[in-house]
Amino acid sequence: MRSVETGRPTAAEYAPHFEKYLVLVPEHEIVPVLEGQKQEVARALSIISEAQAGYRYAEGKWSIRQVVGHLVDTERIFGYRALCVARGEQGPLPGFDENQYVVNARFDSIPLGELIRELEIVREGNVGLFRHLGAEEWGRVGTANGKAVSVRALAFVMAGHVRHHLGIVAERYVPLAR
Repeated sequence: MRSVETGRPTAAEYAPHFEKYLVLVPEHEIVPVLEGQKQEVARALSIISEAQAGYRYAEGKWSIRQVVGHLVDTERIFGYRALCVARGEQGPLPGFDENQYVVNARFDSIPLGELIRELEIVREGNVGLFRHLGAEEWGRVGTANGKAVSVRALAFVMAGHVRHHLGIVAERYVPLAR
């Protein structure tokens, strides 16, 4: 089944703090971007060895494994939010403390390749959801973390969030981990 043309979200469809992610996604249609990011992530992280995956660029910063684990967690959360809003959930969806999630996870004990594969699997599930939405569902707006957000905006935020963190890995981790 071919997905519906989504178009880009308007500023009224997301909280201002998400803008930093949306600017990283200039594309007009999001499903192909989400599908292509599996290869984008694999390519970007393929140069990192298992030994380098524990590297932190500064004291108190996440390791590369923790960054990828954070991407997995966030992918799940944004996917859940998109599902809820698409299905017409009227209740507010909670926020989350990304730093506390990383503290409570054991990402550094998981091989990097397994974390990457987990991200791919979660993304595949989210793409399946998005691929089957109709125009009305893409435009639905709900409340997450106390702010209005549309399904369309969540999909774009998902893609921009991955690009944001891949950029940080390329800039701050890869050159110094070698």
